[in-house]
Amino acid sequence: MKVILFGATGMVGQGVLRECLLDPEIVAVLAVVRTPTGQTHPKLRELIHGDFFDFSSVADALTGYDACFYCLGVTSAGMTEAAYRRVTYDITLAAARVLVERNPGMTFVFVSGAGTDSTGSGRVMWARVKGQTENAVRQLPFKAVYCVRPGIIQPMHGIKSKTALYRVFYVLLRPVTAVARLLVPRAVTTTEELARAMLEVAKHGAPTPIVDGGAFRQLAHAGRHMASA
Repeated sequence: MKVILFGATGMVGQGVLRECLLDPEIVAVLAVVRTPTGQTHPKLRELIHGDFFDFSSVADALTGYDACFYCLGVTSAGMTEAAYRRVTYDITLAAARVLVERNPGMTFVFVSGAGTDSTGSGRVMWARVKGQTENAVRQLPFKAVYCVRPGIIQPMHGIKSKTALYRVFYVLLRPVTAVARLLVPRAVTTTEELARAMLEVAKHGAPTPIVDGGAFRQLAHAGRHMASA
């Protein structure tokens, strides 16, 4: 399987990239980035592109792939709805439209978030915009589209968030998240578990197009079992 990865330098993207490079079924990874990831691997190729609102000039390089893991995103803190929508909705759709035109047989896995508003019309700004983005991507004629909605994500294997506030949050709440993961497992996932679940969804699908924390552990274990079989 050949995959495209957006957001490879973010916390979720780092986890997905790690698992893709470890997975023997993934033969090639194209990371679409603004700046280099700093990683080298025989499977990994980087496409450095400056304008994430227009991918038409690199459409040829985005052709011939089986799946896309779209992990690009920002926190809505301090942002107006227009600015957040521009990053969350506009860039996602700019990428997805080119990808579906060039790869109609592709599975598109979009990282959303727990609490996303599927109606796209609720009061919470970030949830509303995420919901609108999910709905728009799901209308595109990909082979399949899955929206994964993680809650609290526990970074593993030295992975760190690019957002300074999140880094502090994860350090301070590390003991709490460990306990919460035992008591409320659907609310907390790890970068490794989430990435493995996304790989499993890309390879074999999922029962529903919206995949939340209640399914991550099961999907991750299914993927691990298939890889070791």
